Amino acid sequence: MKQILLPEPVRHRLVFYLAMEEYVAARYGEGFFIWQSRPTVIFGRNQDMEAEVNIEYCRSHGIEMYRRKSGGGCVYSDEGNIMLSCITRTTDVTLAFRDYLRQLCEALQGLGLDAVSTAHNDVLVGGAKVSGNAFFARKGSGIVHGTLLYDSDFSVLEKAITPSRQKLESHGIKSVRQRVANLKDLGLRLSVEELKAALAAHFTDSSLTLDASDVAAIEDIENTYLDPGFILGK
Repeated sequence: MKQILLPEPVRHRLVFYLAMEEYVAARYGEGFFIWQSRPTVIFGRNQDMEAEVNIEYCRSHGIEMYRRKSGGGCVYSDEGNIMLSCITRTTDVTLAFRDYLRQLCEALQGLGLDAVSTAHNDVLVGGAKVSGNAFFARKGSGIVHGTLLYDSDFSVLEKAITPSRQKLESHGIKSVRQRVANLKDLGLRLSVEELKAALAAHFTDSSLTLDASDVAAIEDIENTYLDPGFILGK
């Protein structure tokens, strides 16, 4: 599989990379890329924004808020969180998750971490969640995307997202922070750039660099995520 690279090392909005997934699916059918974003809350296709996001806190602290087209839960992402996008030629959700999670666990195990996947398509290290993942089909391809916590600011995460008390109690968990952990705190000694390089080496065998026309096409798709009606679920 090819690693998809951008022509310039510019940090885009989180939804640019979701649009990039759609573009790669339509243009190439498969590919893999790694990215990071400025502080953002991204919530699932079917979620109630007001129930899942601390909107007032996010607005006052400059945290962006977007809806994605895949399902799954509400996620806080900052530059301490690595995002992985894997576009495959299968639209079978079970097969896509199985292959992706196997590769991610193998990559982390190769770095000395006891990574295991769960029935909820998360990855745990030392019993703590370090990765959550979601899937959706697009243009005949399957897109798996997910988080990988490296050094995220959990004090902000706790304030930015507001999962219901019922949801937390159903999992026997008292707070958001108890559910997650950073790889830096779990024994990983690599820098974030070294980790990204190791993941790219594990998932890909070659690379493809997009050009300015590709970026312009991705920005057109990005506009569908920026539509206020879509963000609000209307």
